[in-house]
Formats: sequence, structure tokens, C-alpha cells
Amino acid sequence: MNDSVAGTQGYGEDADALAEQYESVTFEEVHGGLLHLYPAPPGRVLDLGAGTGRDAAALARLGHTVTAVEPTAQLRRHGARLHADTALTWLDDALPGLPVLTGRGERFDLVLLTAVWMHLDAAERARGMRSVAALLAPGGTLAMTVRSGPVPPGRRMFDVPEAETPALAGAAGLRLVHRGGRADLHGRPGVRWSELVFTAP
Repeated sequence: MNDSVAGTQGYGEDADALAEQYESVTFEEVHGGLLHLYPAPPGRVLDLGAGTGRDAAALARLGHTVTAVEPTAQLRRHGARLHADTALTWLDDALPGLPVLTGRGERFDLVLLTAVWMHLDAAERARGMRSVAALLAPGGTLAMTVRSGPVPPGRRMFDVPEAETPALAGAAGLRLVHRGGRADLHGRPGVRWSELVFTAP
């Protein structure tokens, strides 16, 4: 595990259970309300904090070229095993700076930040939004799901003020095109998810 990434606290130790949890719901269940906002294939997709690659693999099967970024080595290994039949590029990189991705100079038509943003503190979120916005191709889409509610033991999570993310995105030149929410798919008490979609100019 990349121990220098504070937001991944607890994920390496729990990787086996988390892999089972992540794969117990489908890409369509998680993203169903947003799919009409995602670009049609073939496109260049970046899944930041890809976990076991559930979403990345689904998007690759749709015909996209997908880069899956996951800083926790144990989860990357699960992903490579579970989705060995799918063409994914796996990278070890992390917000807020994303130095590996930034150095590659690629731009993406769709960037997913699923269940990632609340692991960053306020300063990291401000820096991270600038990093993510710089990776979007012209007209590209950024889709985010952000958890609120009780923090599991041993995890690093923060409350993200409702107005903050659109403000950060706007300052980075992105336009809010969708704001919604949904219940927790695993039925955890008090857990809710915000859904935000932005587009680049």
C-alpha cells in the first residue's frame, strides 16, 4: 500500500472484504442515474480511485479506453485478477497532485471520482479539483459521488460542505450540469451519496 496517501488509511488491510463489497453492486446500480450524461464510446476515460476496477471494466466493455488509478496496491491486485479479461491501464497515483498522470500529459473525455472526494481534507480538495480539471479534454465530463454520514472505524473521511464542490469546480473553469443524490446501496445507516456532474469548456 502507498502509505504516504493519507486518504487510503485502512483500505489495504481491508482489501479482501472491500473487494467483495465493491463487486457486490454493479456499475449500472452505482451510476444509473448519471449514465445519460456520460460521453458515448469510444472515449478516453479516467477512473480515479478505481478500487477493484468494477466501473473501469464496465466502461472498457462499452468500448472506452480506460485508465484505472488506484493508490492501494492490494486493491489494484484484486482488480487485475477480477478483470483480467478486460483491457485496462492500471496506475499507482493519488490525489491531490496526481503526479504520475500529470506527467503523462493525457486528457480524458470522462473522469470518474466515485467515493473518493470525502477522503480529502479542505486544502487537498482545493488542490485536487485543479489537478482533475487539468486532465479533462475540451468538453470533457467529470462525474463525482460523495459520501456523507458516519465514518467507519479506521478510515479518514471528512464532511464536504454542499456548496463547496460546485464552487471549487467553477473556479477551475467547470460547469455544473447535474446535482442529485441517492441512498446507500449497501443499506448502511445514515449514509447518503451526493451526485455531481460537471463539464469542461
